[in-house]
Amino acid sequence: MAQVNDPLAASGTRPVEVAFDGSVAVVRLNRPHRLNAVNPALVDGLLDALARCADAAGRREVGAVVLTGNGRAFCAGHDLKEPREQPTPLAERLDRLQEVTRRIRALPVPVIAAVRGHAVGAGAEFALGCDLVIAAEDAAFRFPEVGIGLSVTGGVSRLLPALVGPAKAKELVLLGEPVPAREAERIGLVNRVVPADGLLDATLAWARRLASQPPLATSLAKTALDEGTDGTLPSALALEIAHALVTDAAIADEESARAALTGSRARST
Repeated sequence: MAQVNDPLAASGTRPVEVAFDGSVAVVRLNRPHRLNAVNPALVDGLLDALARCADAAGRREVGAVVLTGNGRAFCAGHDLKEPREQPTPLAERLDRLQEVTRRIRALPVPVIAAVRGHAVGAGAEFALGCDLVIAAEDAAFRFPEVGIGLSVTGGVSRLLPALVGPAKAKELVLLGEPVPAREAERIGLVNRVVPADGLLDATLAWARRLASQPPLATSLAKTALDEGTDGTLPSALALEIAHALVTDAAIADEESARAALTGSRARST
């Protein structure tokens, strides 16, 4: 692996690392102590990393991107230990999260997700935004949002049905059950399953092969194949934000009602 071109990333202090292995960029989610769970700093770091990849691709220095996670999980979804109240308005935070999908889809080079362990919620959404997905045998995908009163994001409402079909997509989102790697491969959620200790090697082999191909032809093929899906993606992303705001308000109302009830009971005793 080539040297990481960022001293802070090399010291492990950044939530996202970027390294360049020849003509392949490797982007790593770097919160292994929290199973790479999503917080605002990770989203900001990922957007910055994708911008760097886009710049390098524009200069023809990068012909493929690998997205993976440090540690034993790809990404365990939103970090539930983060305080609910944030200085940035929810709508803005949601749009930043959706921007991850936009930037992945807009990259002129193929993006391959290398997934091991948990890919839950936003983590599964990051993987689905990529052009190809290679999963370790221990990988498991899950969309738990509905079961905890939330809304899916990341373009899942458009990308998931395109991959597995509308009926299966509804099953995965409405029931929220885990999908093991082999089942994910069978239904078309991932392209290939490999042993965990060979995940990065297998992904880099595909990435190097893609990067060695004529760049214009590869970029045009990606654009053409995405056209049917991505033509309606902006409206899906906007609808997901609207739904997420509604579900967040409903949760806040429920918490307020519960707090009021608790206070009333305390006063009556």
